[in-house]
Amino acid sequence: MTPPAAGSPNLDIVLDVPVNLTVELGSCLMPMRDVLQLNVGSVVQLDKIADEPVQLSVNRKLVARGEVVVVENRFGIKITELVTSATRS
Repeated sequence: MTPPAAGSPNLDIVLDVPVNLTVELGSCLMPMRDVLQLNVGSVVQLDKIADEPVQLSVNRKLVARGEVVVVENRFGIKITELVTSATRS
């Protein structure tokens, strides 16, 4: 391993630190009356359109957007856009 240049932070010490990745499919606002009536088989309609990109956050910080895909019977995200501080909203 090469030592970092003078004045450069050594990021190697944090590369194995676990972070929480979250994908937001959508949300909705619902009266408590309706929440209490939810049952097995109930469908909750979310605010996102089916082909709209989902958001990928790392420790609650938006980092990317992408498409939902299925990989070996599991959901995954295909990254379509990396979010910079200038494009973050």
